[in-house]
Amino acid sequence: MKVKKISVACMAAALLLFGSAVHAGDIIAGKARSASCAGCHGAQGISSNPLWPNLAGQQAGYLVKQLTAFRDGSRTDPMMTPMAKPLTDADIQNLAAWYNSL
Repeated sequence: MKVKKISVACMAAALLLFGSAVHAGDIIAGKARSASCAGCHGAQGISSNPLWPNLAGQQAGYLVKQLTAFRDGSRTDPMMTPMAKPLTDADIQNLAAWYNSL
């Protein structure tokens, strides 16, 4: 049996292609769901207060991880934890897609 070598470039391309599907959310649904986020993070994901991070252009995977952590209690914050508690997995994916698209 002959074993084929896979180049690093091929592996990286496969990860980019298939890895992005893990965080594929609906941008339009995310925009609609983001209304409650806009008070702190801005309507376009740019916060006017340095205490709150900008979300525009943030990596979707990072946003999914952080929102899930706030929702599940592994990360806590007096303002974010109650905001994230009611989010479904789909809400989180959609919000991540929306903010990543900005």
